[in-house]
Amino acid sequence: MSASLERARRAIERTRPFAREYPFAPHFLELGPLALHYVDEGPRAAEPLVFVHGNPTWSFLWRRLITRFSSERRCVAPDHIGCGWSDKPQEYDYTLEEHVANLVALVESLDLRNITLVMHDWGGAIGMGLATRFPERIARLVVMNTAAFTGGEAPLRIRVCRTPILGELVVRGFNAFAGAARVMATEQRGGLRGEIAAGMLAPYSNWRERIATHRFVEDIPLSRSHKSYATLEKIEHDLPKLSGKPMCVIWGLRDWCFTPWYLEQWRARFPKAQVHVAEKAGHWVSEDEPENVARWIAEFLAAQPLKS
Repeated sequence: MSASLERARRAIERTRPFAREYPFAPHFLELGPLALHYVDEGPRAAEPLVFVHGNPTWSFLWRRLITRFSSERRCVAPDHIGCGWSDKPQEYDYTLEEHVANLVALVESLDLRNITLVMHDWGGAIGMGLATRFPERIARLVVMNTAAFTGGEAPLRIRVCRTPILGELVVRGFNAFAGAARVMATEQRGGLRGEIAAGMLAPYSNWRERIATHRFVEDIPLSRSHKSYATLEKIEHDLPKLSGKPMCVIWGLRDWCFTPWYLEQWRARFPKAQVHVAEKAGHWVSEDEPENVARWIAEFLAAQPLKS
């Protein structure tokens, strides 16, 4: 059995417990020795929606929107290296620059154009890294509880996870980031449950599989000396390249991490953006308000048709 077929077999097998929630066929892009997993649903010639997740999620986060829109649009949702069903190398530069480069490679390999880019959490910086480098490929932007600029403050619970030695033990050993997010990233009473909780946590079941969960936290550039600060600063500097693109901002107002300060930053940078605030939703706004999120995106797409 080829390596790609074996990867697909393993992905399908691990998806079985929550297949009703995530019924998508696996696809893989070879990035040198590594394989990047992605969902690719819908008509191949149709206008594409590209979904970019953050930490500690994976393409499972986008399952409802993929199901909703794949009858009429091509829906592509990658798992970053280290996440989901992508390879999880233990020796790898899990940096913003690497994740942007991988997303660029996927978009170029599929030759995606007229993209509606849908981003959440650290996926905002990664997605905007793509968009600012290749604005000609981007038609519209949808941002949800995310950032693509410097500034802001990391909450205490994030800073604890960055503490040398202790942070790695907490995140990788006790699963205190992905596991805790099941409760802390949503406003649902008791947190995510059943198949949805199982699906969100499935790719992060042991120390090795949580490598990127920890490295993503370490890669938050909180000072100019950080190795990813220059990358993020360049993305921030280039955001005006996208000022003419239609944008929809969807925000869970009870997010403890991406607070209303970040929402106001998006408003200031893109004053023409459509803004929808889910007042009772948390960080995972698409989990807390799935029907509204789908409706807001559908209305946005209908109101902003591609120019012929």
